[in-house]
Amino acid sequence: MLLSAEMEKMLRSNGVYDVGFCRVPDSPCGLDYAVSIVAALSDAVIDEITDAPTHTYFHHYRTVNAFIDNMLLRTGQMLQNEGFRYIPVAASQTINLGGVREHFGRYSHKKAAVLAGLGTVGRSTLFLHKKLGPRVRLGTLFTDCQLTGTSASAESVCGGCRLCADVCPAKAINGAEWRPGLERDVLFDAKACNDYMRAHFMDIGRGAVCGICMKVCPNGNM
Repeated sequence: MLLSAEMEKMLRSNGVYDVGFCRVPDSPCGLDYAVSIVAALSDAVIDEITDAPTHTYFHHYRTVNAFIDNMLLRTGQMLQNEGFRYIPVAASQTINLGGVREHFGRYSHKKAAVLAGLGTVGRSTLFLHKKLGPRVRLGTLFTDCQLTGTSASAESVCGGCRLCADVCPAKAINGAEWRPGLERDVLFDAKACNDYMRAHFMDIGRGAVCGICMKVCPNGNM
């Protein structure tokens, strides 16, 4: 069995919903191949979100992130045992350079997932899985193992829908339609989103979660 197939079997048997592989042209670590994994969020938890996140969603968010990090570690160990190198990207981590908070991680999980053919990106800048829509969390691992890609087209699926932009309490979603290569700032004001969460949701999730745009998105929730 190919190593990629073994990794996918292990991941799916442990609860990962979807797996994809791709070659990344701009790897941040010199390891040019990526494993992208998708973990499904609980519909029941997301459906409880109204005009604010819930304590249950905050707990669920952190638990799923920990699950993703664990699955990436196990994947990396499989690769290393076969003589390959790997670097996992944290499921949820902001890297602040020079003391400036820019709200970026080491590499975009969404970009890797799109390159791996697992879905597209919505007006909200949320990743939209091809079956589950935005109700997912993502993980990415880089390796020097030459993995066969599963790329597919990644066209916008939003059409005329603007529910996420209309409902965003921070007015952080600009309403532009995503296309490959479009800079995040054209679609979304990350600082406005973060500032609103910290001003209004510190008593729920330390100002780290919201989820309102995800709740209202009809993609994958029909």
